Amino acid sequence: MTGGPVLAVDQGTSGTKALVLCPERGVIGSGTAPVRPRYLPGGLVEVDPRELYDSVVAAGRAALAEAGTPVGAVGLANQGETVLAWDPRSGEPLTDALVWQDRRAADVCAGLDPHAERLRRLTGLPVDPYFAAPKMAWIRRHATGAGVVTTSDSWLVHRLTGAFVTDASTAGRTGLLDLDTVSWSETALDLYGLGGERLPRVVDGDTPVGTTTAFGPPLPLTGLLVDQQAALLAQSADDPSAVKCTYGTGAFLLAQTGTEPRRTVSGLVSCVAWRLGGRVTHCLDGQVYTVASAVRWLTDLGVIAGAEQLDSVGGSVPDSGGVTFVPAFAGLAAPWWRGDVRGSLTGLGLDTGPGQLVRALCEGIAAQVVELAAAAATERGASASALRVDGGLTRSALLMQTQADLLQLPVEVSASPDATALGVGAAAALGHDPGLSLREAVPGWKPSAVYEPRITGDEAAARLARFRAEVAALVERAGDADGAGAAG
Repeated sequence: MTGGPVLAVDQGTSGTKALVLCPERGVIGSGTAPVRPRYLPGGLVEVDPRELYDSVVAAGRAALAEAGTPVGAVGLANQGETVLAWDPRSGEPLTDALVWQDRRAADVCAGLDPHAERLRRLTGLPVDPYFAAPKMAWIRRHATGAGVVTTSDSWLVHRLTGAFVTDASTAGRTGLLDLDTVSWSETALDLYGLGGERLPRVVDGDTPVGTTTAFGPPLPLTGLLVDQQAALLAQSADDPSAVKCTYGTGAFLLAQTGTEPRRTVSGLVSCVAWRLGGRVTHCLDGQVYTVASAVRWLTDLGVIAGAEQLDSVGGSVPDSGGVTFVPAFAGLAAPWWRGDVRGSLTGLGLDTGPGQLVRALCEGIAAQVVELAAAAATERGASASALRVDGGLTRSALLMQTQADLLQLPVEVSASPDATALGVGAAAALGHDPGLSLREAVPGWKPSAVYEPRITGDEAAARLARFRAEVAALVERAGDADGAGAAG
């Protein structure tokens, strides 16, 4: 990265991380602030929007205080599919924010079954409660018709600067953006029952959108990106053929596909990676809904004290002891798109202990990522030479080794777990200094560790076959339950 220092803020599901990024010295200041979503019965996940904003301000101020150096601009990354209704005059929230994991819009999606393929071709996205449009429609049907209903970034940016915008990568996560024109689709809006809504202006990720004093001195906000695409920018700017996966609350595998949109056949999502300087880059995107949240589930049960114990507890046994764990606590995302499926633990015996459960969870997470990587290889016509990874759970050597084993490829761990902040910091630098090139704005890729496969291809295939068989059984059972419900 060249240019002056910038403040990069990553507003995430369970917290906000802010970094002050200096071209010469790297990270010179950091700050964090927690966010506490409420996980409610029936697959509901919501959070107080004010908590999101307060966390942005607190983390940003802490990072600036630690750096002790003036910055030239701010970049803000967001959760992508989290939505709320708010009053554009006062800026006050009118609803809680429905978090991306929230499943309450399933009925909205079911009603759109006849139009699902048309919407997928138009927007690149399947009709699924994960995305923003179904949640927006749910709010309009069941919560309020007042104000505007948008993704969380538009509200945060409005609170910070008064602007009413969203960037192209975030707009591409709604299910309302025309994949070919990168503009709002009247057809999609009408199908979702959102025709006539006032929507934010779609801007490039490196557009100066206003000035904020929330962090102290007046600072221009010049970078906006959705979180996973920001991480992709940080991890593949030097190599557009690279495939990355971020391990956070969920796991998200993305790969660039070039300047032209494509329609996928594998179950992966096709969407805008970013629009910088008027130039659009597209990507493939696949998701695992529950990763760190599955680790938290084991923690809440008392199996482990926290993520920091994955390696010590899992390392106490040689294998999973025949246990298969499908951690589909919020359903299966790509490539299955079965939100009705729930998780399973099979193969339990009286000798099953915490170590086997931890190893089975790591295998269950890694196996889902393997499916995403295989789908990406099919779509792009070539396998990756390695998987580039970031996120808090990359600190688990057990999970990373399991990933390399099942993938049968090297897993390269980012030198910084905060690739999202690095990516949106690069966008902010580009917005602040249009003379910078992308390669100048993004730090070069330097893995801190590389995990090579330690098992044979045959062993990996056998473990994956057990996992796939269990997923197939879960999907079949969910289908039988749906049929029985319809018959009743």
